[in-house]
Amino acid sequence: MYQRSLLPPESIPPRTRYEKLFENLPEIPLARKSNRGRPPVSREALLKGLIYRNLRGIDKLVELEFELQNNPSIAEPLGLDPLKRPPSDERFSNFLRSNPNGYFQSIRQSLLRELIKEGVISGSGIALDSCPIEAFVEENNLKTSVKDRYDKLRPPLGDKDARLGISIHFPTPFKRKIHYFWGYRNHIINDLDSELPIAEMTLQANKDEKKVGLFMLKQLNQDFSLPIEFVAGDANYDVEDILKYILQEIRAEAMIPRNPRNTQNTPYTMKKNEVYCEANLPMNRKGKMTAKGITYLQYRCPLHWSKKLAYQYIFCPAGHPKFLKQKGCNVLIRLTPNIREKINYGSLKFKEIYNTRTSVERVFSRLLSISMQRPTVKGLRAIRNHCTIAHITVLLVALTAHRMGFKDKIRFVKSFVPIFLT
Repeated sequence: MYQRSLLPPESIPPRTRYEKLFENLPEIPLARKSNRGRPPVSREALLKGLIYRNLRGIDKLVELEFELQNNPSIAEPLGLDPLKRPPSDERFSNFLRSNPNGYFQSIRQSLLRELIKEGVISGSGIALDSCPIEAFVEENNLKTSVKDRYDKLRPPLGDKDARLGISIHFPTPFKRKIHYFWGYRNHIINDLDSELPIAEMTLQANKDEKKVGLFMLKQLNQDFSLPIEFVAGDANYDVEDILKYILQEIRAEAMIPRNPRNTQNTPYTMKKNEVYCEANLPMNRKGKMTAKGITYLQYRCPLHWSKKLAYQYIFCPAGHPKFLKQKGCNVLIRLTPNIREKINYGSLKFKEIYNTRTSVERVFSRLLSISMQRPTVKGLRAIRNHCTIAHITVLLVALTAHRMGFKDKIRFVKSFVPIFLT
């Protein structure tokens, strides 16, 4: 039986006025009534409870239940009866598992439209990025002994939706370290001026960031008519499809540096319309080839394909490693115009705008401060909803701060309520 507080709830003044925050939460669709099962708890109250959890920095749902039970003064702003037992951790967990992500996305988009309408988000400059969300499984705990820990063909039993991914960080300057993990990735597009996320999607960790980024750009352009002038991103997004969409469809500038992997490593020189390899030998022309809509002239090693030169050399004079491995090197001369020729990589404007891309790291920092990267639920749907509620929390604080006149405090996610909503 639920034990009442020693003091009546009305005599315990709420430390902060969360009702001011939740006044700016869009109207939430009512769930269908059912005569089966336990007495229903409104979805609005459950969502407010999870937003409260984010702002209070509560990691586990069972700790949220304990917080609501021992602090009944917060129950009323959340839409709960302070004289009744608060929802259990299982009830919150089921709320995240059972509702489609589109329900939470509609709330996030409503907040976003209000922020755009009130001029908080301009959308003139946007940036792409993603961050890892590690699943709560023993394979991610390096202190446990697990056989075939990173076998991508054997998803963890603790979360069968999780997939193997990698995260890259730099422990020291210019020294890259790769970390493998089981889980998901939260992909975002953020507004560079306000440093607020304007689009988000959580997928399994093995999904291609480039394809996800292009899809999100198309979706954003379709749902919101933002006056986008430039799009920033790291070299991972340096692909033809993304660059073409930015330059030709959005008609914006692409502030995405060249990816070294997209450059040809085989050195060659041109002499009188002939291609000479690294060993200064005229290469054999194979013909034209088209790949992904791009047409090339293909040239191949003369020592393997020219009988005249094959008898003169036993090995490649330049010592090229591909001579023995794959019948020499190949050179592709591009005939289709390159979209990258329209980007002025060396300009001062490119460098200045690209440097603002670091704002996305601060966006993730605020999202991670409210436990987005430490989910205690499992499964793709629940993780998606967990991440979307983190984005809702950030946007709700920004909208509240703006409407209350604290326009310079829209990014104070964890400190705005306790300090400014007294």
